[in-house]
Amino acid sequence: MIHSMTAFARRDSQGEWGTFTLELRSVNHRYLELALRLPEEVRALEPRIRDKINQTLGRGKVDCNLRYQAPLQGGALEFDHDLVGKLAHVSREIDGIVYNPAPINAFDILRWPGVLQLPVPEPEQLHAAALALLDEALKELVESRGREGDKLKELIAQRCDAMTAIVAQVNTRRPEVLARARERLLARLAEIKGEVDQSRLEQEMVLLAQRLDVEEEMDRLSAHLDEVKRVLDQHEPVGRRLDFLMQELNREANTLSSKSQDAETTRLAVDLKVLIEQMREQVQNIE
Repeated sequence: MIHSMTAFARRDSQGEWGTFTLELRSVNHRYLELALRLPEEVRALEPRIRDKINQTLGRGKVDCNLRYQAPLQGGALEFDHDLVGKLAHVSREIDGIVYNPAPINAFDILRWPGVLQLPVPEPEQLHAAALALLDEALKELVESRGREGDKLKELIAQRCDAMTAIVAQVNTRRPEVLARARERLLARLAEIKGEVDQSRLEQEMVLLAQRLDVEEEMDRLSAHLDEVKRVLDQHEPVGRRLDFLMQELNREANTLSSKSQDAETTRLAVDLKVLIEQMREQVQNIE
C-alpha cells in the first residue's frame, strides 16, 4: 500500500487526571525527522514517544505537539500565598519608580506561573494516558497517509498508461522514420557526381540506422514503466525506489529526444518528459 508523507491527525483525551490534546503533522522529507513539543508533566516520555513514531513511520518531517491541562476540581482553589506576597511587594516597588503606573489586579497575579496550586495527578496515570493517545493519533495519521497514498498511486498509474501509449506511437513511427532518413541519404548521394562505393554506402546505411533507431530505449522505457506499476503494489516504503525509476525514465526520454530527426517523434519525447516530471513531483511525497 502506497503512503503519502503529507497528513494530519488530532486526538483529545480527558479524564480525572486532566485533558490531553495531541496533534501530529507530517510533510514530505528525505528521511524521518521529528520535532516534539511536550508539556513538563510528561517530558520524561520523550524517548518512548520518539521510539513509537520511529517504529510506525518510515519517512517524513513530523511535528508532534502535545498539550496538557490539569483538572479543575470542585471546591476552593488554592494558591501560593508566599509567591503572591512577593509579587505584590515587587509590584509596589515598581509603582514607586514608574511614572503613572497601571494598576495590577488579582487576575493578573493568578496568571503568573505557579500561583494557582492545581492538583497534580500521579505520573504513571498521566504517562499511560499520553501514550494511549499517541497510539490513537498515529493510527489516524497512518490511515490518512494511506488515503492520500491511494490518490497518488492512481495518478501515477494513469501517467504510466499515458506513457505506454506514447511508446507505442514511437514504435509505430520507427520504420517510417528510418525509411525517410534512408531516402534523404540516397538523395544526397545522388547529387554527388561519379561512382559511389556500394560497400561504403551499406556502411553508411548501417551507421544511420544505429544512430536513429530507438528500439532499445523504448524497450527499456517499457520495462521501467512495468517496474513502476509493480512497485506501486508493494506493501512497504517505496518512495526511494520510485525516485530512482523516475531518473531512469527521464534518461530514456532524453535519449529519444536527442536521437530524433522527426518532428512528431520529438513532440512525443517532450510529452514523455512532461509526464515523467509530473510523476516525479508526486513521487516526492511518497514514503
